[in-house]
Amino acid sequence: MSQLLEYLLTGAGIGAGFALVGSGLVVIYRVTHVVNFAQGAFAVIAAMFTSTLLATGLPHGVAELVAVATAAVTGVLVGIVAIGKPGTSPRAALIVTLGLGVFAYAVEVLVWGDQPRSFPGVGGSVSVAGARVPAQYLLVIGVTLPVFALLAVFFARTDLGKALSACASNRYAARVVGIDVTRMGLLSFGLGGALGGLAGVLVTPVQQVTFDSDVTLIVNGFAAAVLGGLTRPSVTLAGGLLLGVAQTVIAGYGGGAYQLELALGLMLAVMVVRAARTPTEAMPE
Repeated sequence: MSQLLEYLLTGAGIGAGFALVGSGLVVIYRVTHVVNFAQGAFAVIAAMFTSTLLATGLPHGVAELVAVATAAVTGVLVGIVAIGKPGTSPRAALIVTLGLGVFAYAVEVLVWGDQPRSFPGVGGSVSVAGARVPAQYLLVIGVTLPVFALLAVFFARTDLGKALSACASNRYAARVVGIDVTRMGLLSFGLGGALGGLAGVLVTPVQQVTFDSDVTLIVNGFAAAVLGGLTRPSVTLAGGLLLGVAQTVIAGYGGGAYQLELALGLMLAVMVVRAARTPTEAMPE
């Protein structure tokens, strides 16, 4: 039982990282209807930049905050390229983000090389009901849960959050009442960049990153986001935790060869179920 509890808590920590990446996808999609396939690159850039800042002597906390802010700025830049031109369709913007994600590979290899990178996080482990869990995983969970709570308050209680939600609900009506839809879209890309960057700096101390680590992050983050239809952060959190726990348990008891396949299978199953239900739901009663 202690081993199972260890897998559950470790998996929840990994899944929380997936949920943060997925939440960035959700925030951007809610406002722009664009699936941002460069989302995983934000996490990789923040992680690698943190390792560089720490190597220069910058203290923990400050280095991570600077790296997350850098990821947010990167998100805005991606948004400018993807949706900055008026009239750009969500499909065209999606292709642009995919291309920018590939372009990020070249930049990351040029700046940081192609070797795995990591940096020390919270050391030691914590005993929970007889299970020894690395403290970093508990930190990931402890940071992720308040972040999702703040996201819920932000979208429901603040004027800026309501403006973003208005763009998600009806872009034309948002324009009529004076909301700059393009500016809100760029803001959503910046927020998505910050959430992806936060995932990167939290997970890297326990999982090394390379220039192509964004593939695993975006696949798992997208799988978590798909559960909520790319619109509900709370369901994205639940999906990320479920996916992380499932992958860790499978790796612990059966080997880690099928972790990515599990995420892809989950996405496929959700899409098939939704495709099957849509015609029925659309029929009049």
